[in-house]
Amino acid sequence: MGDLKKWWWLGVILTFSWLVYLLSPILTPFLIAATFAYLGDPMADWLESKKLNRTGSVIIVFILFTLIGALFILMMIPMLKQQFELLSEKVPVAINYFKTTVYPWIKQHIGAQGQFDTAEIQQTLKEQLTGNTGLIAKVMSSISSSGMALFAWLGNLVLIPVVTFYLLRDWDIVTEKVTGLFPRHVEPVAKKLAKDCDEVLSAFVRGQLMVMVALGVIYAAGLYFVGLDLALLVGMIAGLASIVPYLGFIIGIVFAVIAGLIQFGDPSILIWIAIVFAIGQMLEGMVLTPLLVGDKIGLHPVAVIFAIMAGGQLFGFTGILIALPVAAVIMVLLRHAHDRYINSVLYGAVNPSDALSTIEVENDDEKGAKRKNKSQSSLLEQNVADEGDSIESSVKESAKAANASLESSGENVSSNDKADKD
Repeated sequence: MGDLKKWWWLGVILTFSWLVYLLSPILTPFLIAATFAYLGDPMADWLESKKLNRTGSVIIVFILFTLIGALFILMMIPMLKQQFELLSEKVPVAINYFKTTVYPWIKQHIGAQGQFDTAEIQQTLKEQLTGNTGLIAKVMSSISSSGMALFAWLGNLVLIPVVTFYLLRDWDIVTEKVTGLFPRHVEPVAKKLAKDCDEVLSAFVRGQLMVMVALGVIYAAGLYFVGLDLALLVGMIAGLASIVPYLGFIIGIVFAVIAGLIQFGDPSILIWIAIVFAIGQMLEGMVLTPLLVGDKIGLHPVAVIFAIMAGGQLFGFTGILIALPVAAVIMVLLRHAHDRYINSVLYGAVNPSDALSTIEVENDDEKGAKRKNKSQSSLLEQNVADEGDSIESSVKESAKAANASLESSGENVSSNDKADKD
């Protein structure tokens, strides 16, 4: 029976994974909506505790999310456009800097030989970034030329807020119904695992995203005060890459160093760039991560990289979205399995002979308890039988006494009748 149950659960997991794989092209808007609903549920619960109904609370949260998203888009699109235009203008300067400064230094100190056509490289990069046949233009052209792709994109754009609203409104009902599906004998374990998974997911989804945004703002502001023209772009890239520990720091400082050397041409700028990223790392390690994330995730940086790559390979962009949350949940399950294994006979935490002796002692105790209960039951039955016999004898004696009394009364009546006749 136990093997059958294991095979059943394995079949359920494989079937679910197969369905996710088949439906991965359409799952992205639903996953984004579920993420927004998960982020907004604590705020909706708080508003509901202030005597607002669930629908009103969800509407307020929904309006707040919409305003934040619209403000972000309206602010970021012009700024990013300006940054990309600046980047395209810096390309010729970067190539010239490499030709006149970097390449001679490499040739002098390392002895590298090679020839390259800087004019051709400059022309190619400029065409790709700014020309009508460039990479961005090609991407936009391919999107606009496909009516079905454009229709699907617009459909997803409309679908995400609608699904977010309904998921957020019925979030507590859905979670309660899912919890009610678990068998009663596994409900305590399921609730414990669900609680741990919620802590891990909330620490990641809410905490890590806030850390990423905070680091992006810190890096962008610091590089802006240093005077770097591409401060916003470098800060955003470093913040987004911070989803993998230390990766944002490495990518950000490399990009900032290159941009700083190209813009200023003075190596002393590297000191200020290093100070900015050192402050960012100190704030992340000492303030942001302990305050917003804590130590609940427990994902090694290598595990984070592997999860993202594996998710992208298996399920595409949808897999990238769900990679780290799924990895965090798997880590919770593995942690519980590890604890059970450490305390098991198989690991050796308990000696098998001691465990067998314990089982035998427990069995002997159970047998002794059963014998004791049996003897107590026999004694009780004997007492009941004795009490029954005594009651029966008392009844018989009372009946005999009553009969004797009746007989004597009858004799007295007979003698009185004879005396009256005489």
